[in-house]
Amino acid sequence: MAPNTLVLGAGIVGSAAVWDLVRRGHTVTVADADPAAADEVGDSFGAASAQLDVSDGDDLADLLDGFDAVVSAVPYRFGVEVAGAAIRAGAHYTDFGGNPTVVASQQELNDAAVDAGVLVAPDCGLAPGLANAMAEHLITTTPGRVHSAQMRVGALPPEPIGTLGYQLAFSPAGLINEYAEPCEIVEDGVYRTVDPLTRFEDVEWEGRGILEAFSTAGGTSTMCRDHEGTIDRLEYKTLRFPGHGRIFAAMRDLGLFDETGDPSPRSVLLAALDRTLPRGDDDLVLVRVWVETDEVTRTMQIEDVHDGRFSALARTTAFPATALIDLVARGEIAKTGVHTMQHAIDGATLIEALRPVGITVTERSS
Repeated sequence: MAPNTLVLGAGIVGSAAVWDLVRRGHTVTVADADPAAADEVGDSFGAASAQLDVSDGDDLADLLDGFDAVVSAVPYRFGVEVAGAAIRAGAHYTDFGGNPTVVASQQELNDAAVDAGVLVAPDCGLAPGLANAMAEHLITTTPGRVHSAQMRVGALPPEPIGTLGYQLAFSPAGLINEYAEPCEIVEDGVYRTVDPLTRFEDVEWEGRGILEAFSTAGGTSTMCRDHEGTIDRLEYKTLRFPGHGRIFAAMRDLGLFDETGDPSPRSVLLAALDRTLPRGDDDLVLVRVWVETDEVTRTMQIEDVHDGRFSALARTTAFPATALIDLVARGEIAKTGVHTMQHAIDGATLIEALRPVGITVTERSS
């Protein structure tokens, strides 16, 4: 019997999730606060549609009844409530995460998820998500002691656009959150946090030239806590075209990230970014993950592009989650409880499940 799956949110990522789940043979319903948006996505991809305000707990509970699985593409602030409702409905759950505080609260639902026999899997997008599963796979399959695990991930236009060299893929609020919150790392074997928009480095990418990488929040998921004391260095950095990060660091230093006041400097900045930055053009996602031992360096890499239907960022964010929920809903993964992506699925299994949608991972050792 085809899994009966609910997708919450009819935006860019939710739309891609609906398409892939329908392709995988699920019976899909897409729900959104805007019924016209849900209808449009449903009609486009062969799914049913529904209207839902996820902040209304009663409506959420009523809608979830009877579904096998839920893919949440709504803002992470709803993650705990929606995950809890999914558990009570006996439905497996996954979301795209990105906020460590929310994930920590979701982990408190572990016993309830085990009792309900369901998997709750936050942090299942690109990073956190796919990049972490790749890194965990390298850590666990590389002979010898891994002393460094590194992740570099970026969503970019094919060529720099404007002074910032950037175009909007999602809401600018999500971008600024990554640039404003503490960043988790392991250094000298010890867990700690560092400031965002720091620790700059140059990264050479074949065919793309020199990019810059710098610290941003959320990309390590739970990995720094998991590997404290066993790995000397573990870190995630965002890739951008040169100059981008230091411009935003200057904005921060000038107080433009401040959320106090009416209007707040941040609200003015967000409005300006939303109004002036281009969006919707072809894009590029780059992922480089590597681990080092005394004997070998193993690297995995992705270079994904707009496929004519979905942006590279929508593809690499949505499809890891839909690949996981498909395997879980069909019983091929029997794990229950709360597990972030790198613990919910083996990296090699995830990579294989992404091949049909054209997301390919190359690997090399040196």
